[in-house]
Amino acid sequence: MEAGKEEGHSGKNRPLAWFLFWSYLLIALLCVAGVAWYSWSVMKHYYIDQARDMLKARALILEEELKPFLMDDSPLSADPQLRKLGQLHSTRITLISLSGKVIGDSQEASWQMDNHAARPEVAAALEGGTGVSTRYSNTVQKHMVYVALPIQHEGGMIGVLRMAIPVTALDEALKAMSGRILLGAFFILLLAAGVSMMVSTLLARPLQALTRGATRYARGDFSLRLAHPAPKELARLALAMNQMAAQLFERISTITRQKNEMEAVLSSMMEGVIAVDKKGLIISMNQAAARLFGRQPAAFTGLLLESVTRNKDFSRFVQEGLESGVFKEADITLYMGGSSKILHTRNVALHDSDGAQLGMLLVINDVTRLRSLENMRRDFVSNVSHEIRTPLTAIKGFVETLVNDGLEDKDQSGRFLEIVLRHVDRLNNIVEDLLALSRMEHEDARKKLSMQPCNLNQVVQAARSICLQKAAAKQISITLATGEPVMAFADCNLVEQAVVNLLDNAIKYSNPGSIITLSTGSDEGYSTICCEDQGIGIASEHLPRVFERFYRVDKARSRQMGGTGLGLAIVKHIAQAHGGFVKAQSELGRGSVFSIHLPARQEETA
Repeated sequence: MEAGKEEGHSGKNRPLAWFLFWSYLLIALLCVAGVAWYSWSVMKHYYIDQARDMLKARALILEEELKPFLMDDSPLSADPQLRKLGQLHSTRITLISLSGKVIGDSQEASWQMDNHAARPEVAAALEGGTGVSTRYSNTVQKHMVYVALPIQHEGGMIGVLRMAIPVTALDEALKAMSGRILLGAFFILLLAAGVSMMVSTLLARPLQALTRGATRYARGDFSLRLAHPAPKELARLALAMNQMAAQLFERISTITRQKNEMEAVLSSMMEGVIAVDKKGLIISMNQAAARLFGRQPAAFTGLLLESVTRNKDFSRFVQEGLESGVFKEADITLYMGGSSKILHTRNVALHDSDGAQLGMLLVINDVTRLRSLENMRRDFVSNVSHEIRTPLTAIKGFVETLVNDGLEDKDQSGRFLEIVLRHVDRLNNIVEDLLALSRMEHEDARKKLSMQPCNLNQVVQAARSICLQKAAAKQISITLATGEPVMAFADCNLVEQAVVNLLDNAIKYSNPGSIITLSTGSDEGYSTICCEDQGIGIASEHLPRVFERFYRVDKARSRQMGGTGLGLAIVKHIAQAHGGFVKAQSELGRGSVFSIHLPARQEETA
């Protein structure tokens, strides 16, 4: 369809040569004006040359008459004579000695004039030639035409005779001719103006329409379709612009759609993505990467990546990737805001369509929690293996002794079996505690908690009753410090188990005759249970880890007392299953305070 339109217009449109004819006419008229100006300039130079010849002739005539003044001991007497000659010939006459001193002048007092040896025309005459110059005279304050001749006497130069007339005198001679030239140029300009108006009218209208269309295209409005102007070439240009607008609209729509899709993909990625150029300057980054550094992506564009991360390992990783262009990956620890993050970073080289490297793409995963979990898993496996291996080794040893030696001593055999039984109980306790922890960590198990309003005063009383016998064996007293009922929305049996674990831990590490105090209360929307003992206490460096699985401050003593190392970990997970938390405060030699904080209302655990 577009091709048909082009052919339809080509039959009616005039060729561009028809329009160029008028342009050539304008150029011809401009050339006439140039020739006229050149003719005037040539005539002016002709008159100046004529004036120089005239001045040279007058100087030759006056040379013999003025020689005596150059040989006179009183050169001031030359001024009156030169003044008369100057008036007679309508010329400024200056007589100059070989040293450049002015001997006489027809218009100024010679004794007041400065040395003229540096004047260009005088300098040329002093070298033996004819000096000519057209310049501004500081003495008479006019533009002058100068001619200077050396004066010879008996084969030697005795001075310089300079003749000059104002340029304004030449301008007056040119006025008559200039008037005719200007009159002719005026009529030519009128004709050129008429031609220019006609050509401008013919060409400006379609060009203005094309310009308006191009402006709308530049603004992103590709709906306009340009009309085809009269000139064939401009019609083809309009057709090409219409096709360009259609193609640009299609391509921009495609690019915009792809850009939006890419931004949606990058924004939804959990991994951080950063693109840098060959100098390490940030080209772009997605939201996940920007969150790592606590700002919006646009704030980082154009910045040096090294100035953003401020990490030597990260900078080295980026630099090596840019230099080698080889895929690499590494875990990099980044310290920001007083905390550290472990970032698993991979690089991919960015290339253009020709295969040249443009920069590099960094894909970043925050694996801080993952690495922490991996460390916890390794520690857990190691601790479980160690905890189980100890009683199993003892059981194996004693059973082998019983089997191989066949001890006839009933008392000795009984003692061995009691030790085996004790280790079996220890293994059973470890397994039970591990199962309890597993139940607390499992989401489905949390949902199956028997949640109901729970009076914590009754819970601590029940836990105290369970532990009284064990405490009495060490002559330890358990006292209650409760007042008004303290309510929490919780699984009462699990909370009681947590309090029993705290009491059991306090009894193990308290000295005989000491007191353990159980208390209840409220703290900022939480109901609290506190267990305070007067035991050996815990050093401050151990407090952050006392709720970890199998973590013991004094490992030998803990195993000697039969602990599994899981009691406090169970307490923490019971509190977290209810949406609460635990705290520990202690000081060496002065006892410890462990507290459980549980939500007081049902909606806070929803």
